[in-house]
Amino acid sequence: MAWRNHSAITEFILAGLSDDPHVQALLFVLFLGIYLLTTMGNLMLLLVIRIDSRLHTPMYFFLSNLSFMDLCFSSVTVPKLLKDLLSEKKTISVEGCLAQVFFVFFSSGTEACLLSVMAYDRYAAICHPLLYGQLMTSQLCVGLVLVSWGLASLNAFVIVLLAINLDFCEAQTIHHYTCELPALFPLSCSDISTTTNILLCSSLLHGLGTFLPIFFSYARIISTILSISSTSGRSKAFSTCSSHLIAVILFFGSGFLCYLMPPSGSSLDLLLSLQYSAVTPLLNPLIYSLKNKEVKAAVRRTLEKCL
Repeated sequence: MAWRNHSAITEFILAGLSDDPHVQALLFVLFLGIYLLTTMGNLMLLLVIRIDSRLHTPMYFFLSNLSFMDLCFSSVTVPKLLKDLLSEKKTISVEGCLAQVFFVFFSSGTEACLLSVMAYDRYAAICHPLLYGQLMTSQLCVGLVLVSWGLASLNAFVIVLLAINLDFCEAQTIHHYTCELPALFPLSCSDISTTTNILLCSSLLHGLGTFLPIFFSYARIISTILSISSTSGRSKAFSTCSSHLIAVILFFGSGFLCYLMPPSGSSLDLLLSLQYSAVTPLLNPLIYSLKNKEVKAAVRRTLEKCL
């Protein structure tokens, strides 16, 4: 697959996060630590959920898929960032740029769908506890995950088609640390108004299409929790969805800011993108481990078996 009318362009130059070698060295240590912790945290969740039979429930089935997507999401951008922080020339090939655009949208899109599915799971558990087993069957859970992957793949494919149809002239420097589609717009010498509108509509459609079910699920969840007479009952019901709610706020908050704000090439753009693609995948396993009693108990049981 090649870019249309771009025979002279074979690679792009990434501006990165800093030109100062000392700052780059500090950033390398920081993001290497973040990536290692992200990898270990999500692999730990996957292992614990796989080993402990008490966690073989719909909620933890979705959580294991979320952890896998966090691993993918982080691996799309952070290893390349680490390599560039040690390199004098920060370049990315045309094919690598296309691949990064696709996998960024695929992994983030799948994660958005999974968070939406997990909200429905919490709604079924809290609002219809007696029917939960009938509502959340294993076939439905697998189907919801497959649909999440399929919708995200379709959205990412549309985004890549937009990238392929961009025309570039001489500018090759992407003022970003990764090859995201909005960062390519300033380099294009063709009319990008249609492409920008399609990207905005696609982001809104996918973002709102996954966020609105979360909103309505939590509206019903909050209504149900408030109707519980005992304080301990309300606290227990809320604790079952607090981890998911924090993950939703982190992911959708930074995601909407990243893709709905016009790209300016400012430090704020870079910080939002880093929080979205590097920090959130690190925080998710911490949130679910520290705030979830079942996961903490399963981790203890797994460690006891290993030791």
